[in-house]
Amino acid sequence: MLEVITYPNPLLRQISKSVEVFDKGLHTLLDEMYEVMLAKNGVGISAIQVAKPIRALLICIPDEDGNQHKEDLLEVINPKIIERDGEILFNEGCLSVPEFYEEIKRASNIKIAYQDRYGNPQEIVAQDYLAVAFQHEIDHLNGVLFIDKLSIVKRKKFEKELKQRQKH
Repeated sequence: MLEVITYPNPLLRQISKSVEVFDKGLHTLLDEMYEVMLAKNGVGISAIQVAKPIRALLICIPDEDGNQHKEDLLEVINPKIIERDGEILFNEGCLSVPEFYEEIKRASNIKIAYQDRYGNPQEIVAQDYLAVAFQHEIDHLNGVLFIDKLSIVKRKKFEKELKQRQKH
């Protein structure tokens, strides 16, 4: 199984490269990312989180009962946010920043252009939870973590918690 890299791994700061080849290698990576995401109880994962610096991400929002279904899985390659509006505060966490959650301000409505696993152009309009998940994962592709969006006070709290955890 692929390994999720965690903060402060410098790879997480790398800007991911566009995907040019939509082949079996890409499909295998997407399938393996899906397995890791489920195993770690994530709702999204980007390729950089498994040390692959390409512009690919997955999102699978759970249903009302907290269950994830393969048919709800979004495989997103080379995403671009083409519209954004509204505002939402959302309590976010991250597989690469384990056990830390904080409220982050995001756009509540976005429109994204992307490609599917075969390179076909797609568009999706996302609101609220799904919009937040998209923005969080796209940030990863640009070397940005949700903790970068924290206020100074909250950032200090995070750094303090991180130091305490590293001691144990």
